[in-house]
Amino acid sequence: MADLEKNSSRIGPTSVASRAVGQPELQFELSPQQDTARHVRGLSWYNKLERYLVSYNLESRGIRRVEPDERHDTKSLGYFQVALLWFSINLAANNITLGMLGPTVFYLGFTDACLLAVFGAIVGCIPTAYIATFGPRSGNRTLVFARYVMGWWPAKLVVLLNLIVSTGYSMIDAVVAGQILSAVSPNSTMSIIVGIVIVSVVTWIITVFGYQIVHYYERYAWVPQIIVLSILAGVAGQRFDLNSQTTADNERTRIGDRLSFFSLNLSAAITYAGAAADYFVYYPESTPRWKIFTATMVGLTTSFTYAFIIGIGLGSGVASIPTWSDAYNVSQGALIVEGLAPLGGFGKFCSVVIALGLVANMIPPTYSSGVDLQILGVWLARIPRVFWNSVIVVIYTICAIAGRNHLAEIFTNFLALMGYFVAIWIAITLEEHFIFRVWGGRGFNWAIWDDRSKLPIGIAALIAFLIGWAGAILSMAQVWYIGPLAKQVGDYGGDMGNYVGFTWAGLVYPPLRWLELKKFGR
Repeated sequence: MADLEKNSSRIGPTSVASRAVGQPELQFELSPQQDTARHVRGLSWYNKLERYLVSYNLESRGIRRVEPDERHDTKSLGYFQVALLWFSINLAANNITLGMLGPTVFYLGFTDACLLAVFGAIVGCIPTAYIATFGPRSGNRTLVFARYVMGWWPAKLVVLLNLIVSTGYSMIDAVVAGQILSAVSPNSTMSIIVGIVIVSVVTWIITVFGYQIVHYYERYAWVPQIIVLSILAGVAGQRFDLNSQTTADNERTRIGDRLSFFSLNLSAAITYAGAAADYFVYYPESTPRWKIFTATMVGLTTSFTYAFIIGIGLGSGVASIPTWSDAYNVSQGALIVEGLAPLGGFGKFCSVVIALGLVANMIPPTYSSGVDLQILGVWLARIPRVFWNSVIVVIYTICAIAGRNHLAEIFTNFLALMGYFVAIWIAITLEEHFIFRVWGGRGFNWAIWDDRSKLPIGIAALIAFLIGWAGAILSMAQVWYIGPLAKQVGDYGGDMGNYVGFTWAGLVYPPLRWLELKKFGR
């Protein structure tokens, strides 16, 4: 398969985007199946469509592995681009609104909330940085790599869950952008719906062009964001309640609130792991793991820290500043606009820039979802990524419009919940990698990414995954459900789903995988 791919036909002119970012030409090749169809039956509709996409500098590659001889030179890409990519993606208003929840929902003091948010994000960034290192090493998209851990069929379950996460994140981003754009309009005359549609359309346009444009956009998108967020911090920062204290009826409840907010911020970071390798598949196979890991950690942790602290500061003032309280009661986006209100018209301009900055955060889940959908079935893989990206944009735009008045509930219920499956998958991946592939000497054969007869059966991974989910359910603390283990921590529970799910899956996977290898040999 790999040899056939290397020798298959290559098509397409030099990409304008490639020249713009100073990268080598990205060539689009036909798969062996497509190449055979072309010679036997003539040029199929799919091949015609691929040629059409390439003629407009659109990325036509889907889930096919990027072979070593197709990779880019790191001298032109650079490891600095890795850090910039993550910094740009993450320096967005959705993380500011997440920080607000510390004081306003969990009633945490400023110092408490900052420490929990920052360290929660750091812990969550570690798995994301780890998964990112498999992009250059394998040349496979993140959830194609999941086949090597979960097996051909169970991996589809991970794909489905990741699609829900990606769609949910984009929905949250769209709602926040819509809230901000609505708040800056005269007397809020512009509907939140209009703002949602605007950022969704802009995101769709960028993701349609694919990998090169995504990297190019993210290389510069952080610049206006760091400027306007610094202005926000400077204007509103003097009103932050830095001396606010955590309030709770008793010590156990205080511990539960702290644990839940820590878990929420961990979930915000760890969910990037489901797409972390997608953006580095064109890096050379010899790229040092530690460089990708370090650059990812730097980009993510710095942007999380900056955005979270601004959000916590704004949230800390809600209880004591009437105008901030009124704005927060309208929406979290309106509170951001109110923080810039002393600047008048210029403050509204900065708010618009912040709203449009959410496009940078919407691009990765939108782009990766288009690829993930192709993993679900052979016939889905035959439909171009561009089409699936369009479908995803339509879905989350509709969902954002429907849920535009319930952002805080979506954040606290959805985000923490969907972090559970990633933590469980990471536990299984770590053990498969280090115990069975490295220490066991089996290694990875990256050329068999689409050969289900050589990939793991996945029985051990599926059982461990389900057991991990059982542990997460028993330990979760959400508004609509508090597990029996979580109930032991305070009046409102303490969310421990990530940690119990990770631990339970990690305990049962090694013996199950050993039995699977003994029985099936793969």
